[in-house]
Amino acid sequence: MFQINIYLKFLLIAVGFIGGAILTTTMGFWYAFPFWLLGFIMLASYIFLGTVMSSAQLVQDGDFDGAEARLSLTKFPNWLYVTNRAFYYIMSGTIAANKKDNAAAENYFNSALELKLPSENEKAMVLMQLANLKASKGNWTAATNYFKQAKGLNITQADIKNQLDYFEKALSSNKAQMKTARSMGKQGMSMMRHGGGKGKRRRPKMR
Repeated sequence: MFQINIYLKFLLIAVGFIGGAILTTTMGFWYAFPFWLLGFIMLASYIFLGTVMSSAQLVQDGDFDGAEARLSLTKFPNWLYVTNRAFYYIMSGTIAANKKDNAAAENYFNSALELKLPSENEKAMVLMQLANLKASKGNWTAATNYFKQAKGLNITQADIKNQLDYFEKALSSNKAQMKTARSMGKQGMSMMRHGGGKGKRRRPKMR
């Protein structure tokens, strides 16, 4: 999809309003009208769309620092069009998770869930991110709950389906280890808490 570089957009906003003000004063409103129109269109585009699209491309390229810097140029996230606002929170959560700031990531993902997402694919993606965050804390009950919510959605994207399959295997492995630990009593549970035994619990990778 066509998009204007954010810095060019800022320049066009300035040209539109400054040029409009000068021409209105010197030559009259109708001479200045095209400049005013340009300024208002570019300003509305910035307010309602923000820098979400260009930030998303940087996230896809793995440039999380660049994405964070670009996303920070969206100064009024609460004014974004609802879909863009949801993606703003998803990307902010993804960036926070990449920085190992799990508390911030969880808050962002929960904020995204409260908004209207484009499809159930995006909702499942957010739920699985939350499941991964809970699993990383060893809270498998909450992780399972998020997983079940995601699995109940109509998912059409292969990569999300693959993530669900991987997570399900991790849950099965964790349950088997917990069952073994309980059968061993206090010593077994202690080994589970310290990662002992034949193998550590498998946790799905963050995506």
